[in-house]
Amino acid sequence: MRVRFKRILLKISGEMLAGERKFGISPHVLNTLSEDILDVRSLGVEVSVVVGGGNILRGTESADLGIDRVTGDYMGMLATVLNALALQSALERKGAQTRVMSALEVSRVAEPYIRRRAIRHLEKGRIVIFAGGTGNPFFSTDSAAALRAAEIGADAMLKGTKVDGVYTDDPEVNPNARKLEELSYRDFLVRDLKVLDASAVDIARQSGIPIIVFNLNRRGDLKRIVMGERVGTVIRR
Repeated sequence: MRVRFKRILLKISGEMLAGERKFGISPHVLNTLSEDILDVRSLGVEVSVVVGGGNILRGTESADLGIDRVTGDYMGMLATVLNALALQSALERKGAQTRVMSALEVSRVAEPYIRRRAIRHLEKGRIVIFAGGTGNPFFSTDSAAALRAAEIGADAMLKGTKVDGVYTDDPEVNPNARKLEELSYRDFLVRDLKVLDASAVDIARQSGIPIIVFNLNRRGDLKRIVMGERVGTVIRR
């Protein structure tokens, strides 16, 4: 069976992992997400994942807690490690081979991120989950996802969200918001759209990696994208 993308990077926000709970980790979301990932892996696709930490703590929320931004960002990076371990456990319960690689040193629970080692894991059929963001404060996990996608030579970066693509405005606020089927990196940056960080889009632009924004809650859409079906919004040259 032919697939459109041989190697992908899937970006999952922490909020997606929380599901209806709004906080913490939803067992239902972990189960369905791991099934979708394994469906794609069964096609021979090399799968890597970057997880956010917003379901536990966002670095940008640290000021509300009286915590300085840099410390808050490191706390957010540690939150992504928790989510990565939860996803790893869900995947391995279903028989997958996985590796968690962290940009922060947490050697008891994850390998350090080394580019060549990550690529080798993918070539051996392991699902690689990247945690710890970029390992530096002031960078979002969107930027980390674009950076890792570029480093491992991914064919596409897939951004899983709660909506089915990029809109001209927030569709939950503006009922007249129009979905954009495709747009260029430059158009995305000029329009100042908020579904992705501008720095992440710029990294993808420099590497020529297409970004596909889609609704991760719709079962099977991840597989449809890999098979070449038109799903969500494509951002490319």
